[in-house]
Amino acid sequence: MDADTRGKGVESSTIRDDDGHELISTQGFTVAEFSLFGLSLLAKATRNFSREYKIGEGGFGRVYMGRVHGNPVAIKRCFVESSPVRLSDFENEIKFIPRLQHRNIVKLQGYCIQGKERILVYEYMQKKSLGKFIFGQRNGGSLCWDRLFTIILGIAQGVVYLHLHSGLDIIHRDLKPSNILLDSEMNPKISDFGTARACPPGKSHKAAVIAGTHGYMASEYSNKGVFSCKTDVFSFGSLLLEMLSGKRNCTSYWIRERIYLSLHEYAWDILFVDKALENLVHPSLSGEAPRRMKQITKCVHIALLCVQEDPTDRPSMWEVVLMLSSAAPDDASMKTPKKPVRQYGSKPISGDLLRDTITVVLR
Repeated sequence: MDADTRGKGVESSTIRDDDGHELISTQGFTVAEFSLFGLSLLAKATRNFSREYKIGEGGFGRVYMGRVHGNPVAIKRCFVESSPVRLSDFENEIKFIPRLQHRNIVKLQGYCIQGKERILVYEYMQKKSLGKFIFGQRNGGSLCWDRLFTIILGIAQGVVYLHLHSGLDIIHRDLKPSNILLDSEMNPKISDFGTARACPPGKSHKAAVIAGTHGYMASEYSNKGVFSCKTDVFSFGSLLLEMLSGKRNCTSYWIRERIYLSLHEYAWDILFVDKALENLVHPSLSGEAPRRMKQITKCVHIALLCVQEDPTDRPSMWEVVLMLSSAAPDDASMKTPKKPVRQYGSKPISGDLLRDTITVVLR
């Protein structure tokens, strides 16, 4: 099992571990250039998974940069021993990503199953995650509006592909900045399909286990376990507000004796009450030309439509792409979103929760 099987894809068969236990059926699943890598090859590529090669870590595993057959790759060593859910996440990745062919979806080049090891090998993304980009220092002209808008539209188009055009009807369920990767040309690619589900479109589903990230989870999902394509729409809206403002969703804001328990609530008042967009958008965007400021305002409006409490009030991702792609810098046909409910993220207000909240005072 230590050999590297390249270029053969995964044919109609069953993937098993070293003990012969069935992990996942691959019936009808053939993908060119999808490889089964040996553990020794990946250990050598990362100097035995040394700290100096580590480029990221999350609840699913640690990610290392390495070279395999001369090409840079990202190698994710999964935490499958910590929970059965992690094994399910691993299976999801090798089940979904190789079948997805879109410029805004990360490419999975192969995997390794050896003993208790579960390792995924992805294309290497030079600019790393969107989270480091939007919450890090924005300088050197790296965040001009045209570039940021291209990233926004690319993410939206990637989600539309998952929902409508992939042939798998995928709901991602964990869209957030750290799961959007950027290549050398700043093209965004959606990653981490561990919590994704293939579900018939236009219907709601009930999750046995709620998996996602607070601040990006719609209330119907976080409170009741109900999810649909509109759950991803909510996550996209939260992500879009963070991209425009450089502010985090899971933060409360004080401004002129008012406290806002979420970025959603704060953005709504800024747009529809104060009408002072400069207090919301990142300073690097505030000096854009008037026409582009109208386009930024339109994007804030779209984001607030996406984070509506009632899923039926949210647009579909296809409608989001149409609104974003409209030539008009603003769109009078867009309805006014309802004010977000008084809650922190997608959880009801509680004393314990507020004590854990980051507060930013804005004057």
